[in-house]
Amino acid sequence: MTPSALFIPASQKAEAKVIQRDILKLAIPSILAGITIPLVGMADTAISGRLGSASHIAAVALGSTMFDWLYWNLSFLRTGTSGLSAQAFGKNDFRHAVRLFTQSMLLALGLSIIILLIQKPFAKLFFVITPTSAETMQLALQYFMIRVWAAPAALSLFSIRGWFLGMQNSIGPMIIEIVVNAVNIFASFYLALHLQMGVAGIALGTVIAQYSGLLCSFILWWIYFRQYRQLFSLKEAFNWQELKSFFSINANLFLRSFCILLIYSGFNMLAARFGDTELAVASIMMKLLLLYSYFIDGFAYAGEALVGRFIGERNAKSLRLCIKLLFYWCIFIGLVSTVVYVVADQWMLRIITSVKSVLDACQAFVPWLYVMPFISCIAFTWDGIFIGATASTALRNAMFYSVAAFYLSYVCLNPFIGFQSLWFAYAAHLVARSLAMSFYSRKHIYGRIEKAEN
Repeated sequence: MTPSALFIPASQKAEAKVIQRDILKLAIPSILAGITIPLVGMADTAISGRLGSASHIAAVALGSTMFDWLYWNLSFLRTGTSGLSAQAFGKNDFRHAVRLFTQSMLLALGLSIIILLIQKPFAKLFFVITPTSAETMQLALQYFMIRVWAAPAALSLFSIRGWFLGMQNSIGPMIIEIVVNAVNIFASFYLALHLQMGVAGIALGTVIAQYSGLLCSFILWWIYFRQYRQLFSLKEAFNWQELKSFFSINANLFLRSFCILLIYSGFNMLAARFGDTELAVASIMMKLLLLYSYFIDGFAYAGEALVGRFIGERNAKSLRLCIKLLFYWCIFIGLVSTVVYVVADQWMLRIITSVKSVLDACQAFVPWLYVMPFISCIAFTWDGIFIGATASTALRNAMFYSVAAFYLSYVCLNPFIGFQSLWFAYAAHLVARSLAMSFYSRKHIYGRIEKAEN
């Protein structure tokens, strides 16, 4: 029995069963793809740990952070493409869907060229903001200057994953993710250790992996969507009315991504002010919370695809039912995650670290693991629904409130409860995000449903 089976009226059960199947068909491959991602970070850390000094580990960590700063803000290439292409799919307007693919790929290529042009000034600015030892800086710079050449492939893959999802296909993105991550691990290991290329080998392994993923994505496009190849037209891609809407949505999603980056990077920077032990605690706890997020994100991705599709179809009845089912699943995932954290918290902590002082310091913050899934699941599910509806203005504004909630909570509580204030601030940003999107849903989601019904 699924978690939603008890709450659906008998008259809707047949349709709910079909939508439920579609949700799981989209969510499960996304979850499987997501849980392979941490393996790459673990492998890079393990490989760099065999290179002879802590500077190698620090260099790879810093180099990866540089790409987090660059790529996180550009994740709108995936989210913007998925919502728009899902709506085109719902309308059976495959010519428009192919135009969106072309437009998104051209934007990805243009942004990657900009990254390649600014690589040196960006690196200089990064090390001004993040000072480190001369050896670590030299190694991190070497890593960055090699890996940056993967930018065209990395950004193109954002667009491709989003488009596949919008076209109701999450198998393709799963295969791409597995190929990228598997090639990354094996190529980095071979180059860094067997050929003794060190940090440069880890970076080159990532470059090879990204282009392998891009090649794989083109093969998959041909397998799944070759019937649309005649619809490609570079001239049609430069439809200025469509491009205006495309860029407007993506500009809002860029600001949303930047706000998320402000919160997550701010979380780590503020944790570092309390000392090395507190920073280690923050890092460990966030890694454990991310395990849960891979599961809830799978259902958020399903929401992007299906909500966009039903809006495109102007199918108000299915849209309402889909949203209801998504929230049933999100609450179920939150409940299961809480049970797992309660039962296995100490075991998971000991897997990540064996340092007793850090383990002891974590104990005061373990209760956050129990409550955070319930605090966050509503926000993450709304994210997918709003992305599918291309309600980018509401998403942007909700994140503005979230950033304000995060920093105001921290500033107000820090003098009284110290490091705990950071966790209250993180929870406050999720609550603000959930409340804001719940409020905006009346106009941007349910308002569109009512319009479709009339």
